[in-house]
Amino acid sequence: MRILIVGNIIKDVYLSLDERQNRFETDENGTPWMDVAFNGERHSFFSRTSVFGGALVTLEVFKKFGLDASISGYNPENHVADTYRYIMSVGDNISYFVPTERAATKFIAPNEPVDWIFVDRSTEISDDLITGIKNYIGLSNAKLAIFVTTKNYHEQVEELVKIADLVFADGELKELPQKGVVCTILDQEIKCGSIVRRYKVSRNDLMTHLTSYSIVAVTIFCSMLSGKSTKEALEMAAINAENATLSETLTVNRLTEILEERHRKEGNLRLIAKTIVSPGRGILAADESGGSIHKKFEEAGILDDEEHRRDYRNIFFTTHDLNKYVNGIILFDETARQKADNGSDFVSYLTLLGIVPGIKVDQGLESFSDPEYAKEKYTKGLDGLPERLAEYYEMGARFAKWRAAFEVTLDGVGSDNVTIKTPSKYAIEKNCEILAQYAKDCQNAGIVPIVEPEVVYDGYYSIETSAKVTGSILYCLFRTLEKFNVNLEGCILKTNMILAGKKFERQSTPKEVGEWTAKILREYCPKELAGVVFLSGGQTVEQATANLQEITNNGPFPWPVTFSFARALQAPALEAWKGDNNNADEARNAFAARLVANCKALTKNDLS
Repeated sequence: MRILIVGNIIKDVYLSLDERQNRFETDENGTPWMDVAFNGERHSFFSRTSVFGGALVTLEVFKKFGLDASISGYNPENHVADTYRYIMSVGDNISYFVPTERAATKFIAPNEPVDWIFVDRSTEISDDLITGIKNYIGLSNAKLAIFVTTKNYHEQVEELVKIADLVFADGELKELPQKGVVCTILDQEIKCGSIVRRYKVSRNDLMTHLTSYSIVAVTIFCSMLSGKSTKEALEMAAINAENATLSETLTVNRLTEILEERHRKEGNLRLIAKTIVSPGRGILAADESGGSIHKKFEEAGILDDEEHRRDYRNIFFTTHDLNKYVNGIILFDETARQKADNGSDFVSYLTLLGIVPGIKVDQGLESFSDPEYAKEKYTKGLDGLPERLAEYYEMGARFAKWRAAFEVTLDGVGSDNVTIKTPSKYAIEKNCEILAQYAKDCQNAGIVPIVEPEVVYDGYYSIETSAKVTGSILYCLFRTLEKFNVNLEGCILKTNMILAGKKFERQSTPKEVGEWTAKILREYCPKELAGVVFLSGGQTVEQATANLQEITNNGPFPWPVTFSFARALQAPALEAWKGDNNNADEARNAFAARLVANCKALTKNDLS
């Protein structure tokens, strides 16, 4: 297999600007803006780095795949740049200075026949170039692959697109090839037909999105040539872009190793997810954050210190036959690092009981900075999440949880023209994107994600409104999870039941809750999903169990269904304990009674 690359040699000159000294402002999107004054003002930079790129990056990838490739008119002994490109970076943000008139790319027919002509992204397409390529293809059996930039797309480029066997583009094309395949490559997304793969390039190694585009395109090309499926080709391309540096891309053997390792992880994720939602048992949510447990203890008159928090969680973990009723337990960071009575950490202690340890990884709610949406919230915690997940995995956690909260408010309450004011479309989409990024980070770390978009059980709204809002959120969530390439077979949904808000004049009956919840879940949850677990969300202990029973009665469902309760399991135990370990056995008995009742509610009762 011989390949001729058509493209320009680019010399990139990187300047890493010092934002501490220069005059920077940050806009509402977090993008830094620099005041460059052309009046002799000095601006500082940390470092200056130069590297040859363009068609040479493409050649590098071909070589790593072991393919016989060369650049048209290129002399390996003399790296002469066709174009200089100056790149200024500030943190993860970059800007380019490029020449107005760039050197036209020359096509020199090869002395020996080639199987493919690969028109690189760096190519400056001219009429002469198009004529040369078309004439060569007309006289040979060579196939054509081309990277098209929509910014420089014109009628002459269409002539090559029409005859191409494989087209890469950085946007939608007006004209499609007559016989070939089109792959769209964006800053964080690759799409080929119905297959979409998200990827994220770190700027810390000076890898720019323009360079990553080339790496992605050539890796897809080489992977497809080697017999990989489209899905595998896109996966390998994302891996290469995410792990490449300016000086080196990954070899085909290393790419294959990483791909196989991810497949093994996916198998493990499916097994873990299946274990967490196995029939007849639920999940204990013992992950109250510092603020939540402080409020709970304060209301009960219990001192909120580390010792009491440990003793409180210890009551649940040491309840007799706990593993008969729960498959997994969600821990708070502090709890995961605390010790059981036998001296082992709680994560190890639970694992030995056959209970899967999980971990809460979100860092609470924050108001949106945009004044228009300042009354709505998003969940923070993505910064440094991969590193934290790696630590939790080493500690023994095998699943995680992330909560997004949506409060329902209405316009026109009491009139015939009621509209939903919040959650807004903006808040839904932003929170779903955060949930999807969290889920993908979890799966990359070998951890099963529980995604929890909660419609808060509060406010004044009907059960019909609850159903509408929940449906809108679930619709957006699963579209976004798909966009981020989250494997649903290794992902669990934790959701609210469908019921009217606490302040609504007509409260929902368990029968209504069961019917509405079953309807919405069937309509919006994909069959591939590993399972659905319910939060109790401010319901009373008895109310949550009765509603769970009615949801079960409306089964069976395409996926396992169970509970992931906190307060609805713990409240009677807390009341019995009162912060005094002399009451620990009484508290355990109260907790066990709620476990039994909710596990019983997972069995269909046709007489109810």
